[in-house]
Amino acid sequence: MSTTTLEKQAGAPAPAVKPAGRARQPGERGPLGTVLLHAGLMAASMIAVAPVAWLVYLSLGPDKNDYLHPGAIAGKMSFANYGYVLRHTEFFSWFKSTMIVALGTTVVGVLLAATTGYAVSRMRFPGHKQLMWILLLTQAFPIAVLIVPMYQIFSDLGLIDSYWALILVNCTTAVPYSAWLLKGYFDTIPIEIDEAGRVDGLTPFGTFFRLILPLARPGLAVAAFYNFITAVAEVAFATTFMLDDSKYTFSVGLQTFVSEHDAEWNYMAATAVLIAIPVSLFFYLVQKNLVTGLTSGGTKG
Repeated sequence: MSTTTLEKQAGAPAPAVKPAGRARQPGERGPLGTVLLHAGLMAASMIAVAPVAWLVYLSLGPDKNDYLHPGAIAGKMSFANYGYVLRHTEFFSWFKSTMIVALGTTVVGVLLAATTGYAVSRMRFPGHKQLMWILLLTQAFPIAVLIVPMYQIFSDLGLIDSYWALILVNCTTAVPYSAWLLKGYFDTIPIEIDEAGRVDGLTPFGTFFRLILPLARPGLAVAAFYNFITAVAEVAFATTFMLDDSKYTFSVGLQTFVSEHDAEWNYMAATAVLIAIPVSLFFYLVQKNLVTGLTSGGTKG
């Protein structure tokens, strides 16, 4: 090979190399995956919102039989049903009773669940593992089986037709699940925090209330919301234990619109929409902590 040929080869520009596209990272979605994800989320949102929107729509029909001909509601929408419910029913008495029972259940239930979950998470007493399974086993009994013995117990205690009866019986339903939830959340809090509290001279109760509970705020928010919803939606016990009309909760008050031969569906729909307002407000107050509490509480058994 001549010297001239070598010089030409040395001076020739290097062939252009086509830059490779950015490699997709593990778990990263492509364009098709993104489109499918958003389509799925939109479909799920529509499925979730549709029943609520339909209920609001039916509540605007002035006649009790408008639900049979929903297309006719669009031409005669009005808020007359809401006015009737607020002025001519015991709505505000139902509201007061529901808030007393729901908030009482929330406070008592969360306190019992938090102390139970913390004790099982941190203390190693005989039967601490079996305790959680026993709590879970209580959820296996249907309400129909529990109503008669609970009615007898509360009757002997003189608690029939009292708010305390509903608060306590709602706690029997809400506390087991809430204790499991909070136990899982307390497991994610380093035990070194408890040890630091003891070094500083705090009692176990002081450590729990001053150090652990502030860190467990997201988990407490989830438990509070669950207890609140349970108390608001409960029907069987509220129907059985409350005898005075002025102490009816929303779930019992709704039944007054249904008789043996007739049902005022328009008033029921309007009342249901009004019931959703305090529940939505409570959700708004705790929603910042709900996602964190749900995900953290399930990371460790």
